[in-house]
Amino acid sequence: MNEIALIQQTQSLIAAGDIVGAEAILVDLADKEGDKALMVVLEQLPPKDILAVIREYDPSKDSVINMLISPEQFARAVVIEKRYKDLKHVHLRGMVNSIIFREDADPIEFLQALGDLEGGSEALANYFADKWSRVEAFARTGNFDTMEDDGQMMSEQALLASAHVRPVLQHDEVADNDWMELAWLLRYQCPDLFCEMLLVLRAKALRGEDAPGDDEDEAEESDGKVETGDTDRGRITQAAIDPDEESAI
Repeated sequence: MNEIALIQQTQSLIAAGDIVGAEAILVDLADKEGDKALMVVLEQLPPKDILAVIREYDPSKDSVINMLISPEQFARAVVIEKRYKDLKHVHLRGMVNSIIFREDADPIEFLQALGDLEGGSEALANYFADKWSRVEAFARTGNFDTMEDDGQMMSEQALLASAHVRPVLQHDEVADNDWMELAWLLRYQCPDLFCEMLLVLRAKALRGEDAPGDDEDEAEESDGKVETGDTDRGRITQAAIDPDEESAI
């Protein structure tokens, strides 16, 4: 199959909601012609179609697409993920973790690419939506324990002034390939983006948008890992996407 025909077939399957079938075609291309051939095709797919594939994160297996996507392709896809209207942001957390923390990746390159795009800080705010109080505590105290925080929010000026403080927690103490590590990297490696993200997250919380909650109120403390067993893995949920937006289906 030539390159143009393969791209057209992949897009047709995505438009039909058959994400598993679309991914299978791309995986088969990599198996037969190598990673470089797949990378060439990924460069020609629009962000909405790349997003449709990578957001179907399956922790039980590695995805060759997630392993090969570039920081720029990742960022362009992530900033439009909000079109899916996934209020719990389960898919967003899963795909971000699986790509940013992949074995050969430099997480900072992906974060910087995201920060360079309009909507990047909002996408990160959505990622941290249900961790708002703990991220606020981290910004103020350097720890994620809200018990150590006095409940006051730092001003924007104070946030910027604290950008280069010495870490209270060391990187290896939060190296969980999940939200704590991402928050740590943002604060100490991309401080400007961390401040932007937190201000957006705070504004969303104060507006009641996405209803970000305090996971300390849960009866049992979660381990912070993404659970995707009850998601629509491999298929796109039609009702979850804003019909007024251009989407992958």
